[in-house]
Amino acid sequence: MIVIVIGAGLGGLTLARRLRRAGIDVAVYERDGARGRPQGVSLHVDDRGAAALRACLPSAHAAMAEATTGGQREQTLELSDVEGELTVVGTRPSDGVDGRARPGRQVHRPLLREVLLTGLDDVVRFGAEFTRFEQRADGTVRVFFADGSAETADVLVGAEGIGSVVRRQYLPDVRAVDKGRRMIMGATPLRAVAGTGLPALIGDSPAAARVGGTFMALGVLRFTRRPVTARQELLPALNSRAVVDAEDYVMWALPDMRERLGSPASVSQRARDLAADLHPVLRLIVAEAWPDITATLRIGTIPPMPAWSASSVTLLGDAIHLAPGFGGNLAMQDAHRLGEALAAADGGRLDLLSAIGAYEDTMRRTSFTPVAAKASA
Repeated sequence: MIVIVIGAGLGGLTLARRLRRAGIDVAVYERDGARGRPQGVSLHVDDRGAAALRACLPSAHAAMAEATTGGQREQTLELSDVEGELTVVGTRPSDGVDGRARPGRQVHRPLLREVLLTGLDDVVRFGAEFTRFEQRADGTVRVFFADGSAETADVLVGAEGIGSVVRRQYLPDVRAVDKGRRMIMGATPLRAVAGTGLPALIGDSPAAARVGGTFMALGVLRFTRRPVTARQELLPALNSRAVVDAEDYVMWALPDMRERLGSPASVSQRARDLAADLHPVLRLIVAEAWPDITATLRIGTIPPMPAWSASSVTLLGDAIHLAPGFGGNLAMQDAHRLGEALAAADGGRLDLLSAIGAYEDTMRRTSFTPVAAKASA
C-alpha cells in the first residue's frame, strides 16, 4: 500500500508515524518550509492526543514528547484584579463537559512537531504545493503538485488544515465558515515575570483573566525535564535547534475582532493595545513576549455534514472538522484511528474502502463537538 498525506502538521505526521510502524509506504507533502506556519507555541494535550502519541510513535519519541510536557492541568482558574492584586476568583473543572477542556498537560507545539519529524527525512517533502488529484478507474489516486510533478498512491489523505485543497476538490459543498473572530497568541519567557508572583498563583493550571470588557487566556509551561537533557538521554537524533533555546514560558491569548492581520510588528502592538486596561502583570507578559512567536489566528468552523461514500481519498483534523482550543488532539486522534484502519487493510483484515469508511463514520460521530455544532448554527 502507498499512502500520500498532504500536510505536515501534528495530524499528518502522527499518521505518517503510525503507517511507518506498520510498514506501509507513506509520503508527506508540505507546502511550507520545515518551520511550518504560525499556529501558536502551546497546545493542551489531553487523553486523546496522548493516547495517539503513545500508540503511533516509536518508544524513544513518545518518551521525549512526554518528558517535555508541563504539569498536570485539571482545572481552569478565573482571575481578576481585586484592589490592585491579581487574584483567583473562581475555578472551573477540566472535565470535558459543555465545551470545557479535558484534563491534560501543556506541550510546546514546535518541539512536539520536531519530535514527530525526527527520523522522517525520507518521508516528508517540504516546499511541495499540492494542486489537485484524479481518482482512477483502478482505485488509485494521481496526485499533482505546483512544480508539475505527480505521484500515484492507493490512498490520499488531506491533513492540511482549514484551507484544505483536498477537501475543496473532494467535498466542494463542505466549506469553512469564518466567524469573524481572531485570536492573537504569544509566549513570554517565564524569567520575565518570575518576580511577579504569577507563576506561584496559577501553578500549572490554565487561567482566564477578565477586567471590564477585556479577556486574556494564559498558562505557564514548566518543562517536566529540561529539553536539552531529555534529548541527550532519550532522542539524540532530535534536531538540536529544537531544544537549545527552549525554556519555561507563559503562553497567552487575546481575542481580537479586527479583520486585517497586519505585519508581525503591528500584531505585537495590537496585543499591547488590547492589554492596556489589564493588570500590570498581564501587561508585562504581553510587553515582554517573544516577537517572532506572536501571531494572529483566524477562528472558524466547519458545520457537520451528511455522510459521504468512502473512497481512496479521505481527510483528518482541521481539514474536515474544527475545534478551536483542542483541534490538535482531534487531529492526532483521527491520525491514530485512520492509521489503525489502513494497517488493517494492508494486513488483509479489512478491504480498503471498508476500513476508510469505518474510520470516517467514527470521525463524523466523535470529532464534531457540541461546541462546533452550536457555532455552526
